[in-house]
Amino acid sequence: MDNYIGTKLDNRYEVCDLIGVGGMANVYRGYDSLENREVAIKILKSEYYENEEFLRRFRNESRAIAMLSHENIVKIYDVSFTEKAHFIVMELINGITLKEYIAQQVILDWKEATYYTMQVLKALNHAHDNGIVHRDIKPQNVMLLSDGTIKITDFGIARFSRSETKTITDKAIGSVHYISPEQASGADIDQRTDLYSVGVMLFEMLTGKLPFDSETPISVALQQIQEEPIKPRELNPDIPEALEQIVMRAMQKNPSKRYQTAAEMLKDFEDFKKNPYVTFNYQYTDNDTATVSNSVNEPVINKSNENISEHNQKGRIAMKKRKRPSEKSEKVEYVVVDRTPIIPILAGVTTAFVLVAALFIGIMFYKNNPFKTNDDIKVPKLVGFQYESLKDMQNVMKNFIIQVETTDYNPSYEKGTIYDQKPSEGKTVKVGSVIKIKVSGGQKIVKIPDVVNLDSESAYSTLKREGLEYTIIESFHEEVPLGSVIYIEPAAGSQVPAGTNISVYISLGPENKIAPVPNIKGMKITDAETLLQNYKLKIGGQTYQESDLPRGTVIAQDPEENAQISEGSYVNVVLSQGTDKPTKLRLPIKLPDIDRTVKIKAMVNGVVTEQEMLNPSEVKVWEPVFSGFDEVNIQIIIDNKKYMEYSLNFNEKTYSVLENLSGEFN
Repeated sequence: MDNYIGTKLDNRYEVCDLIGVGGMANVYRGYDSLENREVAIKILKSEYYENEEFLRRFRNESRAIAMLSHENIVKIYDVSFTEKAHFIVMELINGITLKEYIAQQVILDWKEATYYTMQVLKALNHAHDNGIVHRDIKPQNVMLLSDGTIKITDFGIARFSRSETKTITDKAIGSVHYISPEQASGADIDQRTDLYSVGVMLFEMLTGKLPFDSETPISVALQQIQEEPIKPRELNPDIPEALEQIVMRAMQKNPSKRYQTAAEMLKDFEDFKKNPYVTFNYQYTDNDTATVSNSVNEPVINKSNENISEHNQKGRIAMKKRKRPSEKSEKVEYVVVDRTPIIPILAGVTTAFVLVAALFIGIMFYKNNPFKTNDDIKVPKLVGFQYESLKDMQNVMKNFIIQVETTDYNPSYEKGTIYDQKPSEGKTVKVGSVIKIKVSGGQKIVKIPDVVNLDSESAYSTLKREGLEYTIIESFHEEVPLGSVIYIEPAAGSQVPAGTNISVYISLGPENKIAPVPNIKGMKITDAETLLQNYKLKIGGQTYQESDLPRGTVIAQDPEENAQISEGSYVNVVLSQGTDKPTKLRLPIKLPDIDRTVKIKAMVNGVVTEQEMLNPSEVKVWEPVFSGFDEVNIQIIIDNKKYMEYSLNFNEKTYSVLENLSGEFN
């Protein structure tokens, strides 16, 4: 059992489950209770707490990312180094690595590869401008979101390019298939090493292969240092020539021959996007610089200090020694070489050319005989087979070229299963024809989002965005507002297949039950109140009127008998005051310290009896007059907000405070 899962870090970050395992740290899905959001928590493994090198690298990552703010770089929210855990809190990325995507697609369309690479370069340009070299650019450290956005992760071995402290470990570290020659040899590095890695990554996207591969990391590192990569167009002829030139320039062994900045490489991509048929024609000279020719016929200037050959007027070849700045013009020397007959040389060159051309044509005819016709063959059934099993189907691999057209989620087929093919099974084609297939990514599993308390429209759009269906069930609820979500089934956080139907319970608000009004005329007020309670109704406002009936007898009611009203409603009554005169009392109410005009009103048993517009800072004390019998409840309301509540006893001519809310008005 993982010791971190289920714990809470810094009394804020809940560690939910493990989502990634690395060499020096693990990554967990977490929840930030303060910001109410899901996060990724990268926690250094405890066995490295005493290892200064790993601690330095882990802290370096936090420093590196904290300096950066770019849409194509994973965001960092918090960093903490405590006795309990060393961790970095980052944005949670819902996607797959670019390496996983390449494995699915095998070869990416060059437009798609260009789109991803330009995003990587924009992120690196931002990092380099802030003095940070990533040093481990590879598709495993590039996350691909569902909308095509790229996010660079794992700055664990990033280095500040202006740092004065360097070690052999610093120089040689990195992923061997993507590291630059200077990394492999342990030499000093700068931002150009990231650009080499970008070139390798682009090579892999375009061809489906790595430029250098071997059984051991040491062998790969030696290849990075010593060998030239095959040109991408030899593996995939569909790659535009200009894109191949960009790849080869980025992967130059000597850093001075590469792109010098990410911005420079981006500039070529921009030119390429405007015109895919452009050619850059980079040509590399002996002094480790590169020149660009706008035309293949334009001469390239040789900047070396060696002797230059030229023809003299008599047809002789002379070696002219380059004049140094300190030499005088009269000291220029010519070394004359014996005249060589031009005609025999030209004849020999012509003969050699004809022989080579004939040999070339013969080889091409042998390999690609234009008069040879391929045999007809029927397309086999591939639908339903696992894509990985094709390599064992000799008849298929020998007679056809298999191309993966797409890999996407398909609930009807298991992951890795072929679910569509073109041409279809049984169709007659030529041997060597291409069969395009579609491979299932399996059933997509999604996490049900929390939509409880959201309004219905927001809840529906959130569920749809996650690929979920929904069924609406309406229900009365005393607390959840009308139109909001009460709860859902299955519950939020559950992992379900995409397309699952979620039951969404929507509130109709409090249930509005109807009650008939009973006849309470002629009843004592206490008896009338009891009867109304049985009907789930309440006594409302009470006024008095002269009558021969005993005091406190109901002589009129509103609503009248048999009216249909909602449960919980009030029934106002007119009571007999008998032969007694009602008692009048003045209630002094100290007002809050408010210097503005307010609306103040007094309510007796829920009925407004007096109201006034006044400025409390000027009036200070408001003294409404009440008349009645026995005991009543009085509420004082200021600007529609309760201020005080009293119990007023007319018989005893006293009052008491039931609730004092004056503190909320100062």
